[in-house]
Amino acid sequence: MDEASRLVLGGILRRATCETPAGPAGGRSSVFCTAEGRFSKRPSSAVQNRRSLALSRLQETELRPRHEFSANRLVRRRSLCDELRPRLRVNLLDRYIFRSVLGTCAATIGLFAFVLLLGNAVRDLLTPLATGQIGWGLLFELLFLLVLAVTPFALPMGILTGVLLTLGRLSADSEITAMRAAGLSLSRIARPIFLLGVLGAAAALWTNFEAMPYGRVTYERKFKEAVRKNPMSFIREKTFIRDFKGVVVYIGEVRGAVLRDVWIWELDNERRVKRMVRAESGRLDFDESTNALVPTFTLAKVEERNPEKPEDFSKAPRLASFEKAEDVRIPLDRYFGRDSVRVKLDWMTYPELDRERARLAAKPVEPGKEKDAARERMKLELVVQDKFNLAVAAFSFALIGVPLGIRVSRRETSANLGVALGLVLGYYFLTVMVKWLDRHPEYHPDLLLWVPNLIFIALGVHLFRRIER
Repeated sequence: MDEASRLVLGGILRRATCETPAGPAGGRSSVFCTAEGRFSKRPSSAVQNRRSLALSRLQETELRPRHEFSANRLVRRRSLCDELRPRLRVNLLDRYIFRSVLGTCAATIGLFAFVLLLGNAVRDLLTPLATGQIGWGLLFELLFLLVLAVTPFALPMGILTGVLLTLGRLSADSEITAMRAAGLSLSRIARPIFLLGVLGAAAALWTNFEAMPYGRVTYERKFKEAVRKNPMSFIREKTFIRDFKGVVVYIGEVRGAVLRDVWIWELDNERRVKRMVRAESGRLDFDESTNALVPTFTLAKVEERNPEKPEDFSKAPRLASFEKAEDVRIPLDRYFGRDSVRVKLDWMTYPELDRERARLAAKPVEPGKEKDAARERMKLELVVQDKFNLAVAAFSFALIGVPLGIRVSRRETSANLGVALGLVLGYYFLTVMVKWLDRHPEYHPDLLLWVPNLIFIALGVHLFRRIER
């Protein structure tokens, strides 16, 4: 048969794989079967049966109505939805638990931040606000910066309290029991809480190394700039002013730049009076070169005591009277200095701490001062490890809060808040105890700082296993 005939007959040919007995090579051959039943090799009966069955199935498929396919697809879609429906329920449960815990944690973090903020605001900002040194706009800006400064301490405490309050309420309402009865394990129920703990640890890490240093340094800089603009606002009449280092001032009356009934006590390092000045009147000027207030007294009396033993009254103090005196200076170094803000180790970002570590490592150690150099390096390492440790505390507090919240099973806020405060105080007490070893680098206090977190994680895992049983 020529090639043209083969192409014409190809439209009526059906391809079939016909098995033949093994040939000399032990293989099988494939041939084309024509509609007239002519074969290059006759197929076996088994092959014919299989071919007939395949043809019959193909005919049934071709003759089947289209609506049957649509019905089958609809059934398959329904069965798929039935399989996915439990998963959708679990996802809804995860979102419900996550939203509940997140809202409570946000509220408790705000509460603890407010408590920590209040002490700093009353100590530093109340008096400058009352005397007009800072305005309301600057006050709110400084309060925001203080919030950034106290957030590293409020974040772990807020997460622990939020988890205890939420799970205590769910357990008291038997919602945890219903979840367990539905076949969910405790670790599966707590999965969104673990996610929240990881997110809290990441947020704490950023806060400790970036937000808190920025807030603290910016706060000090803006506060000192505000005080520098109006240094005379420190003076308040009929008040013992103890804001100045080494000096106590009392002014009976203030009339513009003129002062009446002026008393000044100069103190030594032990806060003992070594010199007292009393004047009927005077005035105050600000010396920018020395950052000090310079009073000019009129009709002044000066009493000087023994500088070595100022409280020894066996000898009479030296007395002097002046019609005009200018030899007293009131330093304002506590509020601002001629240089920029002195940045403490706790206020440094991670790149700044890394540069400080490199500087200490490259610093030559003088003979006989190896211990001092080791202590200085250890202080830096304690700061770095403490920041990492506080970040991990957010997760460890969330971990231990899950079983404790279920075991306490109380709706009352006071009960869960008491448990949270007890745990937080225990954690910080252990941390402070480790920090006391900063002068003993041989004990490796930078590594011992991780002991409280390890204790909390181990206790949380143990309580998890007990509840799972």
